[in-house]
Amino acid sequence: MNDQDEDLGAFDPNIPEEGPTAPPPGWLDDVHGYQGHKGGEGDNPLYPPPPAYNPQPELNRNTVVPDVRVPTVSEDVAREALLKFVESKWRYSSKPARNLTFKELRPVTVYRYRLETYTETRTSAWQFESYNGQPVDGPQFGMSPPPWDIPMSLPQRYTDSVQKVRVPHSSFVKPCHKCNGCGRTRCTHCFGRGQKRCFSCHGSGYKRRPGNHNRSSGRTRCTSCSGRGCKRCISCHGQGYKTCTVCHGSQSLLHFIQLTVTWKNDISDFIPDRQPDFPDKKFEKVTGDPFFVDESILVYPIQGFPDQEICDVSTKLINEHLNRFSTTSRILQQRQTIELVPLTHAYYTYSGKDYSFFVYGVENKVFAAKYPTACSIL
Repeated sequence: MNDQDEDLGAFDPNIPEEGPTAPPPGWLDDVHGYQGHKGGEGDNPLYPPPPAYNPQPELNRNTVVPDVRVPTVSEDVAREALLKFVESKWRYSSKPARNLTFKELRPVTVYRYRLETYTETRTSAWQFESYNGQPVDGPQFGMSPPPWDIPMSLPQRYTDSVQKVRVPHSSFVKPCHKCNGCGRTRCTHCFGRGQKRCFSCHGSGYKRRPGNHNRSSGRTRCTSCSGRGCKRCISCHGQGYKTCTVCHGSQSLLHFIQLTVTWKNDISDFIPDRQPDFPDKKFEKVTGDPFFVDESILVYPIQGFPDQEICDVSTKLINEHLNRFSTTSRILQQRQTIELVPLTHAYYTYSGKDYSFFVYGVENKVFAAKYPTACSIL
């Protein structure tokens, strides 16, 4: 430390330097039923549900699906769908769509299988807030209930939702870990002195006149610091300290365990690839006719359906969901659906040439790889 540093002013040794923004490891005690917290940001242990909370599937149980009739579209519906498609393409003429001649409307059987598993997951983390005399629900009022014994109001089924709740009897008060219970911390910009050396004159209080190299007669008082060689620290307004950003000056923190409950609907879809000329991703934006809906806490594989691939996928996805979610989450409900997604391959001629397009989905969307003309004249 040199003389110029001493001229900046002394700092109060009772005002501590800034500590960590999060409690250091070991700062907080374990609460019964919530062991595993190590402290610090990102500490969020997962609590698998007790075995009794998840149902066990019955062996060799299956689900039977009724027969279904494949829908078809008429020439009028196909033409109207194509005209609507052409209107969305500014370079296409509507003349071919109005005057084409249909050769064949060939319906294609497309099934979409969907499995939904609605789960509940519980995690927890230590949280804190400034303590200003509010009630403290601590262990003196009893033992904290285990994570899965805390009652929660269920959201609408199959909708994603997150709720946070304070674990009962997990709260206690401790001095702030950042300011050591002082309520304020030393300013890091001026090192607690309230003053900073003037950058214009480098702390000398004088500046050399331009063009004059004589050290004695070529100096003038620094206008930036009025010749004092130092300036008030703008970060702490000359006080040398700042209010603690963690406890906001209250000196103490109320710590508590926050339980986070997450409800999530996990969806798996499958459509057999039966039409090589039609991109399967188009099906993602249209709906079908859900002729079969099976809903229960646990659903069972489909058997006896005309499309064996749907049966196989049903078995595969049900096992995958059970293995993936039952070990970490509580399965609240499952739903499996088979939709018949309308798909018609329309063949037609125009000006002596053959073309085709697809009409798909309940919305009668159109996919056309080729169209007779690409001019904008109607």
